[in-house]
This record gives sequence, C-alpha cells and structure tokens, in this order.
Amino acid sequence: QVQLVESGGGLVQAGESLRLSCTASGDVLNINAVRWYRQAPGKQREIVAQISSSGTSNYGDFVQGRFTITRDDAKNTVYLQMNSLEPEDTGVYRCNADVMVRAGFVVGPWGQGTQVTVSS
Repeated sequence: QVQLVESGGGLVQAGESLRLSCTASGDVLNINAVRWYRQAPGKQREIVAQISSSGTSNYGDFVQGRFTITRDDAKNTVYLQMNSLEPEDTGVYRCNADVMVRAGFVVGPWGQGTQVTVSS
C-alpha cells in the first residue's frame, strides 16, 4: 500500500509564495510521473503541473511561469513552488503519482489535499 501526503498549504496574500510538498510512503519501489491538481469551489478539477521520472515538467496554461515543480527521489517527495499567487489560485491542491511497488506493478494513489487560500 502506498500513501501520498500533501503539506504546505495555507492562507497568504496576493503576490506571496507557498511551497507544497507531496510525499510518498509505504511500499514504494520508485515513483514515475507525479501530478499536482487543484479544484476551486464550484469549478472542475484542473491539472497544475506534472513532472516525469526524468524531471521533465509541464504546466497548466494559467501558471505562466509562476510555479515550479521539482522532485527529490531520495525523499520520495515532489514540490510545487508557487510564486506571485493570485486569488484565482485558491483551491484544494492534491497530488497523484504513478508508483511502482515492490511487487512490480504500478498504482496511482491520491493525496488527501491541502488547502491554498489567497486573499486580495
């Protein structure tokens, strides 16, 4: 069994920064792609950023250079550095990963989410 735990959310003012973490634990052999999603009240879930096992990253169009996704495989952790936050970035941020377990197959766990609130 594999668990993902997000942390780092909080309440900030527009223009400030936050760094979110997504850490995998349990029966982890290695972690392939990891994705950050967000969902605001009344809106559909959207992908924020994705990072491959080789470190290649992609971002949602709305990011416009403000966010950076990185990974530390030694810690089984992926980070999302968010700068120049805007009120429109408010939402619950969740991570999802493709994790190879020791039995040799891939699972796709989700974290429980961390709340990000940006005030104007």
